[in-house]
Parts: sequence; structure tokens; C-alpha cells
Amino acid sequence: MECRVLSIQSHVVRGYVGNKSATFPLQVLGFEVDSINSVQFSNHTGYGHWKGQVLTAEELNVLYEGIKLNNVNHYDYILTGYSRDISFLVTVVDIIKELKKANPSLVYVCDPVMGDQGAMVSSYPHTSSYAKWQPLLLFCDIIFHRLLTGRKINTEEDAIEVMDLLHKMGPETVVLTSTDLPSKQGDQFLVALGSQKIKKPDGTNTDQKICMDIPKVDAVFVGTGDLFAALMLAWTHQHPKDLKTACEKTVSVMHHVIKRTITYANEMAGPGKRPTPAQLELRMVQSKADIENPAIVVEAKVLQKSSQ
Repeated sequence: MECRVLSIQSHVVRGYVGNKSATFPLQVLGFEVDSINSVQFSNHTGYGHWKGQVLTAEELNVLYEGIKLNNVNHYDYILTGYSRDISFLVTVVDIIKELKKANPSLVYVCDPVMGDQGAMVSSYPHTSSYAKWQPLLLFCDIIFHRLLTGRKINTEEDAIEVMDLLHKMGPETVVLTSTDLPSKQGDQFLVALGSQKIKKPDGTNTDQKICMDIPKVDAVFVGTGDLFAALMLAWTHQHPKDLKTACEKTVSVMHHVIKRTITYANEMAGPGKRPTPAQLELRMVQSKADIENPAIVVEAKVLQKSSQ
């Protein structure tokens, strides 16, 4: 069966951010992708200069109405990323409500483009509080952020509490893509955690929580969060009741793409020089084989699995 994704994210002419990061890997993995660009910029804002346009809530609604009029607004997944203001989010919520009413099995994957320690992952204009994203949680199936709870994570127990709180808000799958937790493998690793609730045929729930130690890379990449969200959508589709495998494949693809990117960037920059933003654009096309069939280089540890 054909799987179709509606992806509402940012877009850049040059490089890989938002829909540019998400569309190629999803298509490589067999998904049809319909893209709505919340912004269209010449390049990401980590460059010295950038130009472009921002899609308003009214313009978003016009685009969706065009899809509806042709009776092609039938989706299996919706993926959302960067959104500039509350009015745009309200329209996104209305679209999600309508799509879920038409297809109750539709899976909504939400990647609120926010950063840790109060800094934004994206440098697009974005001044509203994290609370503005909370209305989306009622319809969300997969979420990738912890700051929506307003809680800090200092221990593994804190992380489990935050994931359980997010489950109560709506999402069945929660992935905390970065935390402040120290890795047992040393300070050259980031700790990521995930949690999935699955209803079994007998009506009971299975709860699986996993933890991963992800190698750090000494460079600033843009578009990696958008790539991560797209890959998680794809691999949870392939492994709907196996969060461990889905996360291992996702993180392993990320590892291969980033390793290939930093190797290329350092070669282009030359000895002793830091790569430019242009040189650090993700080597996406060159990583096609890794996206399709990743060698697993990062393994997840199961923290907790219980039936309720």
C-alpha cells in the first residue's frame, strides 16, 4: 500500500533544512511526500546572509483548500516542524483535526523546532514560549521534545517522569533527542531516551523505554533534527511495535550522514581551518545507501518494559 506524508516545515533553496532534510530520505524509504513550506529561504540563517519569504496562516489555509478541492487530502502521516507564530499553529491544528477525522489511523509526527538550555535549534524568528505547542499534543502520536513539559532532566528518573507526562498529554511515542544526563561512556557522548506505549490485542498496554549513547561531533550542523524526525517516522512505520530497532536505525543513519558530512567539510576547509556553513551542509544524496540500509553502529539499551 502506498504511504503518503503531508510535511509542513521550512524550506531552503541551498542546503538541507526542514522539508529539504525530510523529503529525500522519506522518498528513498518508499514514502510519497507532499510538502508545504512554512518559510522559503535562500539558505539557513547560520550563513552570513539569507533572504526569503514566510508563509502566513491564511496562505497555508489557501494551499490546503486547493488540496481539498481536488479531493486529494488523504494522508497516512503528517509531519510538522518549524512554525513561526500561534496563528500558523492554529491553522495546522485545524488541518490535523480534519485529516484525522477523515483517517482515524493517521499518525501525526510533531517536531517542535526548539533547542535545549533555552536556545533555539533553528535561528529563524521564534520568540513565543514552548507552551504554544501544547494544543498539538492532543493530536500527536510521536513527539521529539522534553521542554513542552516545562521540566528539567537531571537524572534518568526525571527523564522517565517527563516521558510519562508527555504520554499523558497525548503522544504514544516520545523521543528525547538530547538531555543533560551524563553518559556512562564519557563526555564525548550525548544521552537520548525514548518511550513507547503499545496496546496489545488483549487490551493491556506494553510500555518500553530505551536509552542510547550517541557520539558527539565537534561541529554545528543544521537540519539534523528535521532528518531525525523524518527517519523516525519511516522506521517506526517499518517497526511499529519495536522502538528499540526504530531508534537504532534512525540514530545509525544520522551517524553515517554526519560522519560523511564532517569528513567532506574538513577536506574542503583544509588543515587547521573550521568548515564554513556551506561546507557543513548535510551530505544527504551521498548517503542514500546508508539511509536505505543502515549498518547499526549505535545500540539502544532497554530501560523498562512492562505490561499494564
